[in-house]
Amino acid sequence: MFGGIHEVDWAALGHAYGPADDVPQMLYALASADPDDRETALDSMYGAVHHQGDVYDSTLACIPFLLELVANPAVQDRGGIVELLTSIGGIDLDDDELDPEDEEFEYAANYAMAASAVTAGADVFLALLDAEDRGLRLAAPLALATLHSDPGLVLTLLRERLGAEPDEEVRFACAEAGGRIALRHGRLAPEVVEWLLGLTRVPSAPGLRLAALAQLARCAPDALPADVVPGVTALLRELRAEPVTASPLAEPVPERPPAPTLLGRLREAHDADTVGRGTPWTADLLRTLHSGLGDRVDDRIALLVDQLCSPDWGQRIDAVRMSSGLLGTWRGAYGELVGLIGEQLADPEKRLADAAADTLGELFCLAAPAADALADRVAADPEAWVRHWQGGPPSLGAAVSALARAGDRRAVPVLARTLDLPEPPHDLGHALDHLGAAAAPLAPALRRRLGEIDLDERLFDRAGPLLYGLTALRAAEAAPEVLRVLRGAPDYRREWVAESALRALTAFGPAAADAIPDLRALLRSVGVGSGFSASLAARTAGALWAVEGDAGAVLPVLCAALSEADSGGRRSAATALGALGPAGEKAAPALRELLGAAEPWTRVDAAIALWRVTGDSGRAWPVLLTSWEQLPTTRAAIAQCLTEMSVEGAERILREELHSVRRHNAIDGCYGSHDIFTDEKLLALCRRALTRERPRA
Repeated sequence: MFGGIHEVDWAALGHAYGPADDVPQMLYALASADPDDRETALDSMYGAVHHQGDVYDSTLACIPFLLELVANPAVQDRGGIVELLTSIGGIDLDDDELDPEDEEFEYAANYAMAASAVTAGADVFLALLDAEDRGLRLAAPLALATLHSDPGLVLTLLRERLGAEPDEEVRFACAEAGGRIALRHGRLAPEVVEWLLGLTRVPSAPGLRLAALAQLARCAPDALPADVVPGVTALLRELRAEPVTASPLAEPVPERPPAPTLLGRLREAHDADTVGRGTPWTADLLRTLHSGLGDRVDDRIALLVDQLCSPDWGQRIDAVRMSSGLLGTWRGAYGELVGLIGEQLADPEKRLADAAADTLGELFCLAAPAADALADRVAADPEAWVRHWQGGPPSLGAAVSALARAGDRRAVPVLARTLDLPEPPHDLGHALDHLGAAAAPLAPALRRRLGEIDLDERLFDRAGPLLYGLTALRAAEAAPEVLRVLRGAPDYRREWVAESALRALTAFGPAAADAIPDLRALLRSVGVGSGFSASLAARTAGALWAVEGDAGAVLPVLCAALSEADSGGRRSAATALGALGPAGEKAAPALRELLGAAEPWTRVDAAIALWRVTGDSGRAWPVLLTSWEQLPTTRAAIAQCLTEMSVEGAERILREELHSVRRHNAIDGCYGSHDIFTDEKLLALCRRALTRERPRA
């Protein structure tokens, strides 16, 4: 083994962290007799040589040696190496050819060479299908389906192996590999679909039938039986027939030192999450099935509702987590599902209850069907009102945050109690956004806490949440305390503190008239050439306009900010000018110029401001329409404008948005903490814009 390894100039090659002269040591360690050495080496390969899926020249140089390791029966834990090779060689490149001058060309060329190199040696995986080592039998099917040059042969072998394989999860791997072949090699898809359909029928075991349905949903959703939901729920009930093991948390768990590698920690986390569950692999199959069902939201809701009624806490925690992905990506009628998620809050299995609270916290107003359950959970566990983090500020507990985000006034007394703590939760102010007038009784406590804060280098961290809360409540009586912070802010993060204070004064409006001298003085000191950002100057001008209403005092500063190179400053100035309305008409020429800005959000803000100051939609609307279609994240801001603007073509896009089942800001596999809130806000604005009387322009 490793013949020629020292003939490679590893120091001349690179990986994620520099020269690759440490790679031979990793390769040798993969063949070590010590399991810790093997795990550390594999972890290092993923961390450096195949960092986040990248392929370097050192990765290419490793491939022959990795194939040697896989072929050597004396090497232990070869399944992990097979998975590494599958990842290295299995990246699907776009069909479009890259320009050699493109900076991505070298990366794409490396991926292509890696695929060719692993494919050339993929015969080594054939002998692993019936290996004694279960790990090899689990890894080999997907490796062959992904990398072997003869997919027809692989499909034949997979079908044969599945008939002889005693291990249930290896049989699932064979079915998954069949789905991969159908996706990668369309000519074989009909044969794969026929095979999978056969596996969905009795006498196949219920787990295998579920695996086959999951793969059909992935590679041929149109081939799914019409009664797929009742069929899957029946399979789940069959799988539940086995007695459910008690939660492992019912017994003391002996303490062990944590694994030293990322792979080890992931393995431990998986083990902790699955131990005590009847069929932990069901979650993987159902995730695949949900992914394949895509926009069939009603079917997916029905499946999740059934899972949430399972006596197996493991299936219910999987359903809660999958519900989070469904709710964050697709629009639908979720009342029943959300209510069932709320019921999990009372479950004695802490992981399930915590997962339910976290999911409900992402839903904002959609969590209303679970509000009573949230209130009960909050009342039953005062110790969980605040979460404390090592090395970070405290935050609201998940259930309290979810109740407040749902707009439920029962959160207010709890938030009041947290304001009495030595250090209130850093996200408390943000929770008040969704409570409206119900949170008004908190204003005196927020004001008091803000007045007590030391004006030192921790000012932003401690004052920020309080200022945000006072802004949300428009508590103008707190203007003296806000001005104290604005005047006394230290140099450290001074602009951040000032911008938070200015937002509060802007929200207070004319009721904060005592702030006018301070705002005028600040406006003089933050102008062009002062060293302060254009954004701070624009926000100061915006605050002064909101409080005093003197356009002559603020227009020169806002017009100057529009010409700055800082896009943040230009956007802040455009927003402030929009608030001026017709009083800002002198800025119209500069705003028209920004309609051609390179940064799309600058164009949107300028177009909205131009319409507000001139009332002429002729120049603004084409920019907004283009942004609506090309940059979906701008839609909420544009829809807000359309609640006041009457233009040709708006009704079409508003109705299209309301009929779309996918959230406008959804990104597969990922969404932010406010994405559902923003999308639901967009839908409300679209409905509001359509219900107003709109004469045609």
